[in-house]
Amino acid sequence: MSDNEVTQKPKPTPAQRDGAAADLLNVRDQIDALDKRIVALLNQRAELGRAAGKAKAVAGRRAVHDPEREREVLLRVAMENRGPIAQADLLSIYRRIMAATRSIESHDRDR
Repeated sequence: MSDNEVTQKPKPTPAQRDGAAADLLNVRDQIDALDKRIVALLNQRAELGRAAGKAKAVAGRRAVHDPEREREVLLRVAMENRGPIAQADLLSIYRRIMAATRSIESHDRDR
């Protein structure tokens, strides 16, 4: 038996292809529904960030950026991560979320 014969996978049958196509549609529908929930949650988080920004301003805190708080958030997120998203990727996503929230806070303060 040659190496080629050992590494080749059997071709899927037409029924397997049809089943996989149906599975793909189902998975994509689930992803679309989840994306809708994620957008809603991100906007809810942004509104809470906005409220935190207003509270900071009333409390007399001039800085929008709070590096210690961001480290705490990133640490908690890292501890919650069970994969399959790589830690570095997840932390990158959260850094971007926090940057977007800071942008909203800054914009609110400029008004």
